[in-house]
Amino acid sequence: MADQLFAGATDLEGRAIREVVALALDGPAQARSGHSGTAMALAPLGVTLFSRLLRHDPDDPAWPDRDRFVLSAGHASMLQYSLAYLFGYDLSAQDLRSFRQPHSRTPGHPERGVTPTVEVTTGPLGQGFANGVGLALAERILRADYGEDLVSHRTWVIAGDGCLEEGISHEAASLAGAWGLDRLTVFYDDNHITIDGPTELARADDTPARFRAYGWHVIELGEAANDLDALERAGRAAMGEDARPTLIVVRSHIGFPSPAMMDRREAHGAPFPAEVIDDVKERLGLAREAFSLDPALPGLLHASIAARGREHAAWEDAVVAAGPRGERLRAQLATAGALSGGVEAPAYPAGTPVATRKALQRALDTFAPHTAGLTAGSADLTENTGVRLASPRQGADEPAGRQIYYGIREFAMGGILVGQASHGGLRPVGSTFLVFSDYVRPAIRLAALSASPALFAFTHDSVAVGEDGPTHQPIEHLMSLRAMPGLHVVRPGDANETLRVVEGLLRDPAPPPTALILSRQDLPVWDAPERSASEAGWSRGGYVLREADEARVSLVATGSEVSLCLAAADALGDEGVRVRVVALPCWACFSAQPPAYRDEVLRPGLPSVGVEAGATLGWHQWVDTVVGIDRFGLSAPGGYAMAHLGLSEQSIIDHVHERLEQRP
Repeated sequence: MADQLFAGATDLEGRAIREVVALALDGPAQARSGHSGTAMALAPLGVTLFSRLLRHDPDDPAWPDRDRFVLSAGHASMLQYSLAYLFGYDLSAQDLRSFRQPHSRTPGHPERGVTPTVEVTTGPLGQGFANGVGLALAERILRADYGEDLVSHRTWVIAGDGCLEEGISHEAASLAGAWGLDRLTVFYDDNHITIDGPTELARADDTPARFRAYGWHVIELGEAANDLDALERAGRAAMGEDARPTLIVVRSHIGFPSPAMMDRREAHGAPFPAEVIDDVKERLGLAREAFSLDPALPGLLHASIAARGREHAAWEDAVVAAGPRGERLRAQLATAGALSGGVEAPAYPAGTPVATRKALQRALDTFAPHTAGLTAGSADLTENTGVRLASPRQGADEPAGRQIYYGIREFAMGGILVGQASHGGLRPVGSTFLVFSDYVRPAIRLAALSASPALFAFTHDSVAVGEDGPTHQPIEHLMSLRAMPGLHVVRPGDANETLRVVEGLLRDPAPPPTALILSRQDLPVWDAPERSASEAGWSRGGYVLREADEARVSLVATGSEVSLCLAAADALGDEGVRVRVVALPCWACFSAQPPAYRDEVLRPGLPSVGVEAGATLGWHQWVDTVVGIDRFGLSAPGGYAMAHLGLSEQSIIDHVHERLEQRP
């Protein structure tokens, strides 16, 4: 009976499918947590992909021209781990036995950098779909730059009902269709089951029709989840499509081949009972013992895809034969297309009023021609945020275009940035207003979790945005982003510091995921002494901008409020109160400095006042007291809003006097 379950499978493929199903049962059962049903049902598709369709080389998982595979339905992670093990990647049987255990290479959901074959960190549904769009976009841009002989691979995604219900997939699918990303193929696991029950509980839309409306090529396979030849034909039809991305709809049955669990919601998110596991293994002709693996299978399956290794060797030869073009490609891949050469952005004269968002535009104008990997775009706010490149608009008619219009799709923009950054060879910049980082936040979180070097440029960073009112005035956003591990939140204090920050990020071959926070309103450009202090200290995240002998207080600030502190320090000096001014543009960078340096900058024991146009939460780790905003804003001109909410030169002076009067 087992031989009849998987149509078209060779003997070797059938053995692989059965072992994947067994591992999908044994892993969650041993961990006492996990998702068996989806991985079981997708075992034939997974084997078809790795055996017949993917261009990959287990001996070199990082081969640059490999196909990219994304399991957007990351709860089925044991499917990906089993396939990696069976096809000869550097993953052991013990790794599989350690599924979901502390510090294992087989975590509950796929994590980039932990397990071979995992290109992006997936888990929250739909994000892998958007990452796949970013990966495909990166391939297109590099192929347009270097030629199809050096860059010619595809992106394959497995997405489930949950992925296609999440809004991010709608946004990303619309963009992929508009861009005509023909080397993107998504297998939609249409199993009709969610944790709550049938998808019909909450969905009645026509998914194939929706994707056709987005401009996708749609193949409806119907009941073909266990037919390897049908799955391969659909995959090859997608490979033959040269103008559109492809959605392949596969009607699967969660929990197959278990009669007791198939098509039930209980198959989604919990290990199967022991008697059900035994029954499935009996039906498949497998031993009942958990993790009873055939030691010969990985070697046999690895040998069966030897032709992929020859494709890899042929690519290496092509890169060598391409001479300087191949050398440039290797260099770009090695440095993510970092800024090269001695180019320097023209500095702004002292005293000039310049918004830091405008300095971002000058930085891009200067550095883009020397930054091979740069792409930039905005969620419909290109002129406002300062991310316009002198490059064609990305699209099917301009495949090399670096200027990307994401439309009003902040979340998809974030996921696509992560995909581009994870691909290799590119360093993407995406922008919107800081208040709309709420829409991007889940993608920022996965960028931070996976150390994907995306640059999120957020402008209009305070209540100084003015008349748009509290709906558009960020309050809690800086602190919420700073709370995210692994993310560098950088808020430069003037235009020249912004130029230096952007240059530093573009020159770094492996920059951290970064949120660059910039002002809408003009800020005064600092004088020479402050400029020198900034040049010496910005990269450390905090520095003394202005020192004072016999200082009685330190003012500590970020962004636009640094200039307020300088003005307040001048006024207090006229009163005979000497004041130090400290800039703290990147808390994460400053926290990483040696304690002695931090103490030198902050001078513990000296009264200190923090100043920032946002929530005061978190500031007390650096200062004694804070001038900030712990309420929503108001619709009024920006200067009025700042002063009304306590962010003015006089309010800082008053706060310093109050603090000094309270000092014993």
